[in-house]
Amino acid sequence: MSTEKKSYALPIAMMFALFFMIAFVTGLPSPMGVIVAKQFGASNFESQLGFLANFLAYAFMGIPAGIMLKKFGYKKTALAAIAVGFTGVGVQFLSGQVGSFSVYLTGAFISGFSMCMLNTVVNPMLNTLGGGGNKGNQLIQFGGSINSIGATITPMLVGYLMGAEAGRTIEKANPALFLALGIFALAFVVLIFVKIPEPHMETATERKVKHKHSPLSFRHFVLGAIAIFIYVGIEIGIPSTANLFMTASTSASNAGLGIDATTAGSIVGVYWLLMLVGRLIGASIGAKVSSKTMMIAVSTLGLLFVLLAIVSPISITITLPVLMTKVPISILFLILCGLCTSIMWGSIFNLAVEGLGKYTAAASGIFMVMVCGGGIVPLFQGFISDNFGYMNSYWVMFACLAYMLFYGLIGSKNVNKDIPVE
Repeated sequence: MSTEKKSYALPIAMMFALFFMIAFVTGLPSPMGVIVAKQFGASNFESQLGFLANFLAYAFMGIPAGIMLKKFGYKKTALAAIAVGFTGVGVQFLSGQVGSFSVYLTGAFISGFSMCMLNTVVNPMLNTLGGGGNKGNQLIQFGGSINSIGATITPMLVGYLMGAEAGRTIEKANPALFLALGIFALAFVVLIFVKIPEPHMETATERKVKHKHSPLSFRHFVLGAIAIFIYVGIEIGIPSTANLFMTASTSASNAGLGIDATTAGSIVGVYWLLMLVGRLIGASIGAKVSSKTMMIAVSTLGLLFVLLAIVSPISITITLPVLMTKVPISILFLILCGLCTSIMWGSIFNLAVEGLGKYTAAASGIFMVMVCGGGIVPLFQGFISDNFGYMNSYWVMFACLAYMLFYGLIGSKNVNKDIPVE
């Protein structure tokens, strides 16, 4: 057994590196949304289109990515994803050179294809290497911790690069884009020489077999797929709208807080840093505490934080430690939500694929389709914030968290154990 674990160490490390890349590139539309709001005069709704472009790609690529995983295996699928990601970030860099919002959105869309393919690889891979169950969830939580590091760095780095509001253009984010391109190039080279187990790759004979059932035959998976759609929207919507609220002018019709982009980016970075803390806690207790218990606990706490953020008067302020910046206490409650969203992805994935057996790879592809919620839910929240104010838009997040609680309490139970999965 020790030999097997040793042989899996490098593939696990590679999956962790891919988790970092997913977070870094996926996180770019948040600070970039602040840039385009200034450079192109975009509304809150329009500034979220980068997320829509990025996550809409999941709707197109989710199922094909699952098919690629079964036909070509983890390694070839990952290599193709990295190549596509390099292209997507390259197009975003080009958008700064030509000063085009549409070119930027195209780059975000192409990047989304890459992130979808990578997500299809890393989640089932880590779950499989962990042997499923609590151990599988623990490994995904560790991967999520690496993901949080990338997510923490992105808004802080781009916020710092943006500097003063007057000079806020996409070109200012070039160093961050160059970093992403470098990470992709390095990972591509390393992955070529890494030997990765292929537990879900089908043989030519297996591909001809028509299964009577599918992942959609399992109620807990269907409800879990919906939970992933909503969850990614929560994870992105909470910090992204907070970033827009903090950086919006105090004299605008939909008044913001007028905080400079560097400081706001650092505050949003704390949200992602708390996700890292939450995932490390989740990973440390993952082998002992069930995903169901984790899900119920963090959903309840998230509901409380969002409710407190909505009802707290903007006039009540607090000075954030380290940053020494005075913000409404509602911003603090929103940032604390990072502790709650931290372990939701791993818990939902673990609960939804539990007992699926041979349908796991196909389930991963469907999951990736539903990640498009990360573009749709924040877009809807952006529309609400344009028309009813920033803080009122968080009722959308409250309703989403209520569904998370429902899934943890009721929806995650496997009621289709009669379906053969071997």
